[in-house]
Amino acid sequence: VVLVESGGGLVQPGGSLRLSCAASGFTFSNYYMSWVRQAPGKGLEWVSSIVNDGTKTDYIDSVKGRFTISRDNAKNTLYLQMNSLKPEDTAVYYCAKGYGISGTRGQGTQVTVSS
Repeated sequence: VVLVESGGGLVQPGGSLRLSCAASGFTFSNYYMSWVRQAPGKGLEWVSSIVNDGTKTDYIDSVKGRFTISRDNAKNTLYLQMNSLKPEDTAVYYCAKGYGISGTRGQGTQVTVSS
């Protein structure tokens, strides 16, 4: 299993970023996928999950209405569109195989929301 996240960066409050996760080494379309994050000095936090065919999604309350998870099974790629970003969204974001925080993760991509 190899998961490679990209798309992080420094953005001002209210801005947007789109994270991508390229997956390989397993049959991507057979698995739920998730985004999790780790803020400085804190533990892993589940952010969002999507079922294998993309028809159902789930979000932590703090990002509902601002973040959108999606996937392209033809490209073996998971996405997280993040809008209206807040300083409290600052964290390393990881994609994870399966539902929740316990699955195999990539190396992460840093998202910093600051003015």
